[in-house]
Amino acid sequence: MKICIAVLFCLLCSSVTAGAASRSEEELAGALRQVLKKHPEIVLEILREHSESVLDIAQQGSNIRRRKNMELQWREDLKQPKSVTTANRPVLGPANAPVTIIAFSDFTCPYCQQAAEVLDRILQARPQDVKYIFKHMPHGKDSPSQVAAEYFVAASFQNDRAPWLLYKSFFAAPDKLSADVQNFAAKAAAQAGLDMKKLAADVKNKKTGAIIEEDQADAKKLNVEGTPYFLVNNLTVRGAVSYDIFNAAVDMALANIKK
Repeated sequence: MKICIAVLFCLLCSSVTAGAASRSEEELAGALRQVLKKHPEIVLEILREHSESVLDIAQQGSNIRRRKNMELQWREDLKQPKSVTTANRPVLGPANAPVTIIAFSDFTCPYCQQAAEVLDRILQARPQDVKYIFKHMPHGKDSPSQVAAEYFVAASFQNDRAPWLLYKSFFAAPDKLSADVQNFAAKAAAQAGLDMKKLAADVKNKKTGAIIEEDQADAKKLNVEGTPYFLVNNLTVRGAVSYDIFNAAVDMALANIKK
């Protein structure tokens, strides 16, 4: 038989009035413990009735713990300078922004897509604080992510805006990109107003391949094991984290500059 909160209240009242007129907090806690031991279904019923709230609280606790662990890691990161190649990479954001976010990512990775959405919010919220550089970790030479990376790099040879238009198109529809990467990438490039003849040549240009290989060499040097992976100045952010955690990394990076 189910016992609701009202019944629990009655049981407690009976437990209290059956003894002394007034009880200490410790005695009341003991009485409550006895009731819950005898009727554990009360707790389960309450949890079921408020399951969404319980999940929210659990997620909040998980985020708090993760953020604390990452902040400990970031303090260690500050002691170990990291450098990667950024020459000939398109930059999104002001060149003089104090915080540089460098992504090691893959256009066909679902976690990278989630991270891209968070990065978009960061860039919109902090337009003067942050600039963004995208480095490539595709899954193999003939993979859709390799082809997408080649198109992004090749587009950057024409102007600074075009690769970021492709970036948005690729992350907006990763399933379509993976299903028919050549046609999808070509259509996105045409919509971005690129010179398609030059683009076709640059996609297979040795310089394009060299830039992607440099990105992969940097990832190896940093022991990047999966995508997405980010450097926020010198701080490392692994995986698709929440906006709050990413924003905290930007805050710490800024605070370290001001010291």
